[in-house]
Amino acid sequence: MRRRTKGPAAPLAQREGIDPVRVRLPEDSGAGWATVGEYLRARYGGAVGDARVAEMVRDGRFVGVDGPVTEDAPYVAGTYLWFHRDFPVEERVPFEVGVVYRDERIVVVDKPHFLATMPRGRHVTETALARLRRELGVPELQPAHRLDRLTAGLVLFVVRPGDRGAYQTLLRDRLVGKEYEAVAAYDPAVALPVTVRSRIVKERGVIAAREEPGEPNSESRIELVERRGGLGRYRLLPATGRTHQLRVHMNALGLPILHDPVYPVVREDGPEDYTRPLQLLARVLEFTDPVTGVPLRFESGLRLGGLD
Repeated sequence: MRRRTKGPAAPLAQREGIDPVRVRLPEDSGAGWATVGEYLRARYGGAVGDARVAEMVRDGRFVGVDGPVTEDAPYVAGTYLWFHRDFPVEERVPFEVGVVYRDERIVVVDKPHFLATMPRGRHVTETALARLRRELGVPELQPAHRLDRLTAGLVLFVVRPGDRGAYQTLLRDRLVGKEYEAVAAYDPAVALPVTVRSRIVKERGVIAAREEPGEPNSESRIELVERRGGLGRYRLLPATGRTHQLRVHMNALGLPILHDPVYPVVREDGPEDYTRPLQLLARVLEFTDPVTGVPLRFESGLRLGGLD
């Protein structure tokens, strides 16, 4: 198995907590690029237009280890370049990220509803990762796992890149205890507690995941904690971590989580309604620290408001 080389350090600093994009000029493969400018137009012109690529080159936005590259710089396969994308204009999510715990290795935070964990799609600078890098002054901070944008609660971040694999291995091997809380409809006909197992499929570009016949790849235990009128507070204990798993399983029981914009019906895209957050909270994280061997348990300081 061929090992990947790490490559040189980026000569560009982060911008707004976001790393520069790294590009490695590939082998020619018959394309016949004579200059760096020709390659960059071929790669990015379809997305932003040749004129915009040329403007970025003139402005010194593409940088190599020896500084900005020019339009007519000779094409040399294997050369590394870096640049910052144009960030989209993003509305600020009007809630703060709360630090629950911090030491020299990890940061555990309470991510608010509506804030993405890490840059993806149209959410780039308005993410927990970008905010924390800026606010804590820890540019190498990385998430050990991801929490859905609409879900609030505990997320584990790793301070040193070299430690990240150890914490991700805990999650991969299901050695992290996770407990969620949800507010949803109460139905006396649904016998609880119950363990739900099903096969969940999530297609790229499709908002909602779906269940289909086949060998189960997801498992959740659902317990009723309290009931007030037509609503209940539930404890959700996922044994696996499929995308939207808890939301899918609650919906399959006929108990869709309060204010869910996807299950059972995908709502039309539009402005965020910050007064109606999804009533789902990652409430507990528990694990033995892989570096120190010390058992750790964290509880969210956030509270759901659906039963208030």
